[in-house]
Amino acid sequence: MQWIDALRQRARELKREIHALYLAARHPLTPWYAKLLVAAIVAYALSPIDLIPDFIPVLGYLDDLLLLPLGIAWAIRMIPATVMIECRARAAQAGDPEGGLAGRVAAAAIVTLWIGFAALCALLAYRAHRGTP
Repeated sequence: MQWIDALRQRARELKREIHALYLAARHPLTPWYAKLLVAAIVAYALSPIDLIPDFIPVLGYLDDLLLLPLGIAWAIRMIPATVMIECRARAAQAGDPEGGLAGRVAAAAIVTLWIGFAALCALLAYRAHRGTP
């Protein structure tokens, strides 16, 4: 049972780190390219579309287990240390976010973006092939 408790603790720490990244992305001293990377990481994490579909045994979750932590680590390196310290403290004070309404709104925004992207691709494909018999 100790490994389950350790896993739960690690999950809480990861949630707090992601919350700190969210706060850092909204911080005025965070560079634009770090904000863009954080947005891409969040979009990928919340997106129903993966590089490797999850239904493929073992490999399906490999992209989530490798790409997300690497992206998070990369984003943390791009954000100034003073900003991350401040944002980690604010995230710790806020406690563990449960997602709630903000999580649902973020998920809806991501799904809307993917639908818009798919519609744009369909429109461009239609225009490109409209003249062909």
